[in-house]
Amino acid sequence: MTDVWSRRAFLSAAGGGALLLGAPAVRAGAAPADAVHDAMRAVWRGLILSGDIPASAEPFRSRLADLGALSGGWRSAMAPAPGSLWPDLGYGGDPEMMMQSYYRLRTMAEAYLRPGTGLTGDAGLRSALLTGLDHLHTDVYHAGQVRYGNWYCWQIGAPQALLDLCVLLYEELSASRLAGFCAAVDHFVPDTVVGSYTGTSTGANRVDLCRVLALRGVVGADSAKIALARDGLTPVFPYVTAGDGLYRDGSFVQHTWVPYTGTYGAVLLGGLGMLFALLKGTAWQVTDPGAQIAFDAVERAWAPFLFNGLVMDGVSGRAVSRGLMAADPRQVQQDDHARGHALLAAILLLAEGASTSERVRWRGWVKGWMARDHYSPPLADTALALSSLARLAEVESDASVTALPEPVGHRLFASMDRATHRRPGWAASLSMTSKRIAHYETGNGENLRGWHTGSGMLSWWGATYGNGQYSDAFWPTVDPYRLPGTTVSRKVLADGAGGDWGASRPDAAWVGGTTDGEFASLGQHLRGLGSTLTARKSWFFLDDTVVCLGAGIRCSDGTGVETVVDNRNLGAAGTHALIVGGAVQPAALGWSAAFPSPGWAHLAGFGGYVMSGPGAFTALREARTGRWSEINRVGSTTALTRRYLTLWYDHGKDPAGAGYVHQMMPGATVAGTAARAARTDWLSVLANSEAAQGVRVPSLGFTGVNFWQPGSAGPLEAGAPCSVTVRERPDGTATVCVADPARALTSLTLVWNRPVAAVLSRPPSLVSQATGARLRLEFGDLTTAAGSGQQVVVRLG
Repeated sequence: MTDVWSRRAFLSAAGGGALLLGAPAVRAGAAPADAVHDAMRAVWRGLILSGDIPASAEPFRSRLADLGALSGGWRSAMAPAPGSLWPDLGYGGDPEMMMQSYYRLRTMAEAYLRPGTGLTGDAGLRSALLTGLDHLHTDVYHAGQVRYGNWYCWQIGAPQALLDLCVLLYEELSASRLAGFCAAVDHFVPDTVVGSYTGTSTGANRVDLCRVLALRGVVGADSAKIALARDGLTPVFPYVTAGDGLYRDGSFVQHTWVPYTGTYGAVLLGGLGMLFALLKGTAWQVTDPGAQIAFDAVERAWAPFLFNGLVMDGVSGRAVSRGLMAADPRQVQQDDHARGHALLAAILLLAEGASTSERVRWRGWVKGWMARDHYSPPLADTALALSSLARLAEVESDASVTALPEPVGHRLFASMDRATHRRPGWAASLSMTSKRIAHYETGNGENLRGWHTGSGMLSWWGATYGNGQYSDAFWPTVDPYRLPGTTVSRKVLADGAGGDWGASRPDAAWVGGTTDGEFASLGQHLRGLGSTLTARKSWFFLDDTVVCLGAGIRCSDGTGVETVVDNRNLGAAGTHALIVGGAVQPAALGWSAAFPSPGWAHLAGFGGYVMSGPGAFTALREARTGRWSEINRVGSTTALTRRYLTLWYDHGKDPAGAGYVHQMMPGATVAGTAARAARTDWLSVLANSEAAQGVRVPSLGFTGVNFWQPGSAGPLEAGAPCSVTVRERPDGTATVCVADPARALTSLTLVWNRPVAAVLSRPPSLVSQATGARLRLEFGDLTTAAGSGQQVVVRLG
């Protein structure tokens, strides 16, 4: 067997084991020493505690002191009683509180073991830990207890924390205690939980369950459990074509219908990293070649959604509502940056098992993301686990690691109706919905007003500005009917409308588009949640702008319908100047005015907007007050106020075919915005109807059309609904990208009325071609492409 100890320094169990002061050399009543399982416990302990943290250096000195103070307070407040261990965490009818009780004990165990907490090796804290473990075991988490409430608490949350505690306090726990704890885990998490890859045992949940089984095997010296955990990972690795898991295009879905790269995906990434590290060098090392898919996903699935240290909210599901929790005495906010920091640490952990080139590249990316996170520096993140903080601090201080810049390009994740567009100086994310992907996710009383996040929400960030746009109390204070980029009915919806766990999906198939990897043409057949609203929306992602088109906006709800150009969070006291058509507008809160189109607007500190389509646009400057508890039932009740500047089109009550055309120009100057508005020849709108939407930008060699029906637009003709992006290059070549977002075409004819000399490369789906005065392409079955684009490279005539 390979030596278990031949690992990198961060896995050093000696570093972790040395932290417990005064620990007995042998646990009372212990079975004979088992070198392999002992070594694995030491490795896991090292993973949790991250070896030798420099306790006297910042930010660790302050964090360790805070950990000690927090744990001391919990020790003092502990009051074991039937149905609770702490008075504020009664679990009689809510297993979430039982799970939180285990989390508190785990935190207290860290304070007991780590130096610099003021409670290191404290006998009173040790006694409280044993009292707490015994009480929870006797009162609720034991073999024979009937499960109630959320399954996750019993099968993942509580047992993970309990088993971590068993590893951390192993020398303090008698054999009978450990046997009882293991029996409890066996009761709630039997081997059958990984018997089939279905239900709640898929994706990130399956990785979590395997972590429980593996640790149960390590703590109880049960090799069969460890083998079961390793084998249970096998169905996680292959790409999926439906439901939970990783897709070939980089999509990650959990709960069947919900894009979840930022949260469940991060759990999967971090969980795999820890399990790979635990099993490495043992008889149970993961050797499945499919595991490389997980390593590939770092660049294909996770990196595109990371920007300046944050992870984009469009792939974080209901977690966007977890800003401030009422039960958190520290009032530590969870936001896109906090989630991003945890993901960066998970990437570093997985990197230790990756190839040398991957490890070097990922560490460079992480260092770059950290350096650019000016809004929320990762090493100042008080929500970040100390082990994660240590990993980030190590890569920041490693002079051999070169910080890498943000990648530039466009990525379409057709299998989860998401896209990212990254340019020098800014990045954007688009969230859509279809019969394959939910409007939004609510559940467990979370994300109660996320109704319209899939209605074309267009989020964006600047390289050096606007990085707190969605972090600074955005979700509890924004008007949920005016999310940026969306077209919505003002029909009042109930909290949690549509049902839990992504239950509500529209009867719309044509959602997606085409990209050449740099620019893109995306479209959405929009159907409103709980509404009669229908619309065709398209976005053309270009060099310095996003061209937005809307057509066929219809509704009979008896309410107004709006399309939101943008809705910028100005913070608690922002007074960013708004200029419309060259005139500075009032800065008073409550000010609003309508302006004719065509026209343009510029918001200081953010960028410009060019409105060139039909209909007037409205501007509003307002202060909005909200509470996290209004969108998450366990959220803080503290009132928060933020100022907003909103631009939108009012399509009126029950529109019967409204539309719009505008550009969003992140980072544009006033002069640049005005110049773009004056250049009416820069952009040609080829079509904007329920049949097709398309644009042409000659200076970029770009033509993009979304065909909702067979027909023509500009130089393009399509024999069936499809998306087309054409890029003409200075070298005399062009790329023609074609996709079937509805995934229904068994054949497609596309004509480009442009002289073409030859086809240079073609996908297997292309069955015939004709060149000359025009290009004619005949495609075969496109349904198996799952909405992904087919690229044809040609030499122009």
